[in-house]
Amino acid sequence: MRIINGTVFKDGRFEEETTLATDGSFFSEQSGDGEELDAKGCYIIPGLIDIHFHGCAGADFCDGTVDAIETMAQYELKHGITSIHPATMTLSEDELIKISRAAKMFYDRQQTDGSRFENEAELVGIYMEGPFVSMEKRGAQNPKYVHKPDSDMLCRLQQEAGGLYHICAVAPEVENAMEFIDAEKEDIRISVAHTTADYDTAREAFEKGAKQVTHLYNAMPPFSHRAPGVVGAACDNENVMVELICDGIHSHPSTIRTTFKMFGSERIILISDSMRAAGMSDGICTLGGQEVEVRGKLATLTADGTIAGSVTNLFECMRFVVEEVGLPLEQVVRCVSENPAKAAGIWKQYGSIENGKYADFVILDRDMNIRYIVKHGKIVSCGERDTV
Repeated sequence: MRIINGTVFKDGRFEEETTLATDGSFFSEQSGDGEELDAKGCYIIPGLIDIHFHGCAGADFCDGTVDAIETMAQYELKHGITSIHPATMTLSEDELIKISRAAKMFYDRQQTDGSRFENEAELVGIYMEGPFVSMEKRGAQNPKYVHKPDSDMLCRLQQEAGGLYHICAVAPEVENAMEFIDAEKEDIRISVAHTTADYDTAREAFEKGAKQVTHLYNAMPPFSHRAPGVVGAACDNENVMVELICDGIHSHPSTIRTTFKMFGSERIILISDSMRAAGMSDGICTLGGQEVEVRGKLATLTADGTIAGSVTNLFECMRFVVEEVGLPLEQVVRCVSENPAKAAGIWKQYGSIENGKYADFVILDRDMNIRYIVKHGKIVSCGERDTV
């Protein structure tokens, strides 16, 4: 298939009137089937990759079932998220093993039956958000299962998941954290998270090999002029990327603009951090075994009012940053494609429009409405599409 006349995001910028050729991957010659799509007046961006979310459409990754992951994957693809990297919560090891097994089963099924990509986003990894967190900054994580960083436990879970865990969240100030970072940094990406760490502790964690910050500003000490904390330490280390939830609740538009000035678009990863209520109506649901009340865009624990994840998908987060925060689409696209692909360790095949990479992309009109979603070179049948 050839896509002609589109404004294509390549190498960090938009190129006008560009032609793409695809089969399952991007390549430079016209494909043999002769199918052609005119994308004149539209943007063509890489498929979005959400590396940190918990659920959507009434399902949660921690349900620990193939059916739940399938429901999530179908919802995500309909919103332009072509690859998913869902997150666990702070649960018992037995529950985490169940989740790991379900993820491996789902992953193996997708790899065996590629036709599933026609209506499912592709599972590309797992984010281990709990249980290696600080009790004081646990947020919506269940305090019953908070656990000091444990390499043996991580190894057991990796075996059950077939190596799908690509990112592990750690509070660097807790017992055994620094030793854990030093031991595991070559095998899994360490993200500083749910932490009381001050600047010096966070800086040490980054120097030891942590390369990411989980949902910047949330569940950590605030940035201030005398106590810059995790935020300041991350900004000072150019090897560190930071996640940002841009749902209109977790971070003020001014904070988002400031963060882009501090870190630059090459170091920011937009995440949704969505829970099962995303795509659902207001009401009561659960997150990590705890009851949550949802009203509009706000989800809070009924027990104490703590903000508990978002109910907004990644595409809507991207739209918010462009339309409400006021940043240019060109600056934001890499934060939902290239940067998450690099963080998840899948950059060789995903995250950009380049020859040899999987042909995952989204065609948008100038008002940022989705016209077409393409997964592995095929236009997928998911939701309504207007004629380009």
